[in-house]
Amino acid sequence: MFFYPTERIALFIDGANLYATAKALGFDIDYKNLLGVFRSKGYLVRALYYTALIEDQEYSSIRPLIDWLDYNGYTMVTKPTKEFTDASGRRKIKGNMDIELTVDAMDLAAKLDHVVLFSGDGDFRSLVAALQAKGLRVSVVSTLQTQPPMVADELRRQADQFIDIADLEKEICRDPSQRVPREARESRLAQFRAQREGVGSGDDPLDM
Repeated sequence: MFFYPTERIALFIDGANLYATAKALGFDIDYKNLLGVFRSKGYLVRALYYTALIEDQEYSSIRPLIDWLDYNGYTMVTKPTKEFTDASGRRKIKGNMDIELTVDAMDLAAKLDHVVLFSGDGDFRSLVAALQAKGLRVSVVSTLQTQPPMVADELRRQADQFIDIADLEKEICRDPSQRVPREARESRLAQFRAQREGVGSGDDPLDM
């Protein structure tokens, strides 16, 4: 990956999408190392992490991660999930953060040279194009190493640079000895899958 050393950089992290990507590749992210990698590439203005939360849950598996990130260089952007009933009477949870991420990216654009978007969601293609129209370079971080790929083809083509997170594994992978127990990991992954299907928790069950 290529960055100019004088560039003003900001990271915009779609938390649920990054979680799913790392899990599909079979490793956990060390967020301290992740920040260090991009700090070494230029002037890191901000690193923003987006996730939705279920407010009335007695315990949220993502809360320890949010607290840690909030005290260690990340700007947390959260909102409560919304519950609704679909036409078939099924209870569903909605916790999409795309609008918040898009608005923040456009607001910060004038203070940046390079945006790094951690998401494979094709809905962000228009955002990437809008940032480029303002003169910014945009890198997309996701992966092609899964079947199917986690990144939408239209998003990858629009980006100035595509960074496969699998290529960063050695730099950002958390020490396996620090991983949470397998049972807890499986529970959190099941929670995320339920969210993707719109029938479970709105948390993206990330590890610290």
